[in-house]
Amino acid sequence: MWKSLDELNREITLCRRCPRLVDWRERVAREKRAAFSGEEYWGRPVPAFGDGDARLLVVGLAPAAHGANRTGRMFTGDRSGDWLYRALHKAGFANQPGSVGRDDGLKLTDCYISAAVRCAPPANKPTPVERDACQPFLEAELDLLTGIQVVVALGKFGYDQLWRVLQARGEPLPKPRTAFTHGVEIAVRSGLTLLGSYHPSQQNTFTGTLTEEMFDQVWSRARSLISPGKPRLGPPG
Repeated sequence: MWKSLDELNREITLCRRCPRLVDWRERVAREKRAAFSGEEYWGRPVPAFGDGDARLLVVGLAPAAHGANRTGRMFTGDRSGDWLYRALHKAGFANQPGSVGRDDGLKLTDCYISAAVRCAPPANKPTPVERDACQPFLEAELDLLTGIQVVVALGKFGYDQLWRVLQARGEPLPKPRTAFTHGVEIAVRSGLTLLGSYHPSQQNTFTGTLTEEMFDQVWSRARSLISPGKPRLGPPG
């Protein structure tokens, strides 16, 4: 359906399929948080971001109301993003350890960042209908990112949605479904691996459920699975 990532991202930013999400993201953009009262919020669906030749795909839950819904870039401008980009920088996937806005100079190498849902949902809880409305976007990204070798799911929501998408694509997944846990690793097929990580949300990082060492280990493992000697792969036959 979409011929390029740019074309797909343009359509994502225009999407109005889910009335509840449209109302919420736009209301947040109007009312704003006091700390950002002088800023113009993005207030639209947030496109994916990164290297179109990536071998690593990262899938989160959805944009944060005052993070990506404000800045217009995935995991940008909030504490979850602070954790993610710091870890990606350590692992060699990002040129800098933080991100505050779309024009801050951040560049990703061999990494592409997406989400299961593209609009900020109330209480960070999309409905099943809203999740399903966004599924074609993630499916298209997997078709267009022909070199992907490792997919990292941040949190159970992203993991479950990736499982649905991979299953729909005919990938040879284990039966019964492997339960989500931090560090779970599934060899989907030769050269394609699904990794799971706790989401770097404040709920997890403030409580110690996710530590920096635990998070870094996920990206070190991802790096090892896409070592330079491994060729880029196409989609399943």
